[in-house]
Amino acid sequence: MNIMITKIFFLVQLFYIVISKSSAEENCETVASEVHVTKEEYDEMGRLLRSCSGEVSVNKCEGMCNSQVHPSISSATGFQKECFCCREKFLRERLVTLTHCYDPDGIRFEDEENALMEVRLREPDECECYKCGDFSR
Repeated sequence: MNIMITKIFFLVQLFYIVISKSSAEENCETVASEVHVTKEEYDEMGRLLRSCSGEVSVNKCEGMCNSQVHPSISSATGFQKECFCCREKFLRERLVTLTHCYDPDGIRFEDEENALMEVRLREPDECECYKCGDFSR
């Protein structure tokens, strides 16, 4: 019995050390990235009026989050897994301007009214580590 208690105490200490060391390694953050955006505009009959595209700088979540596996007497496998993923904490809405607009024949618009298109995007404003599969937030 004493050997069992000593082993459990050792495992608890070991997990505390692993968790303490690995928590400093988390680096989930908001990072800027370039994406190609294309948006098409149609009339009420479903005919293409114009197609616009452009390279846009948007935020994304990137980085590592600490996950752990530790022994568990209540689990069928004998281990309990805690997985964490880097995901958006808050989203913000932003208007971006697409500057390459073309008519249905592929001819680029020159007039100011059709040459530009504003598009509304949602992007991460802040990122954080969340339990994997937790979509309730």
